[in-house]
Amino acid sequence: MRRLIDVRLHNSSQLAGFAKAGDLAFFARRVSGIAYTHMPLLAPEEQMLRDYRSGHRDWRIYADGFLALMAKRRIEALLIPAELDRACLLCSEASPHHCHRRLVVDYLNGKWGGTLAVRHL
Repeated sequence: MRRLIDVRLHNSSQLAGFAKAGDLAFFARRVSGIAYTHMPLLAPEEQMLRDYRSGHRDWRIYADGFLALMAKRRIEALLIPAELDRACLLCSEASPHHCHRRLVVDYLNGKWGGTLAVRHL
C-alpha cells in the first residue's frame, strides 16, 4: 500500500476515536512510509449519511442516492486511476457489504473500465 485515502465525512470528530486524521497521517507516514489523504469528495453528504444510520433510509435507497451524488460530482473526471493504485480506502464501516467505499470503487470501475483491483480487508 502506498496511500491511505480517508473517505470519511468526519475524520477528526470524537467518534473517530483512535483513528483521527492527524494520528493516522502521522503513524502511517512514520511507521510505514504511507501517505495519508482525506478525500471528502468520496464521502456521502451529511444528511444522506444521517438518514441511513438512523434507519430512515434502507441500504438500497442510500446506495442509489450516493451513486447519484458521485455522478453529479463527476468524481471520475476529478480523479485518475493512478491516484488509487495501491491505495487503501478507509471509512468507519466494518465490512464492505454496506459501505460507501465499495460503492466508490464499483462506480469508478464502471467509469474506468474495471481498472481498479480491489481486495477487501
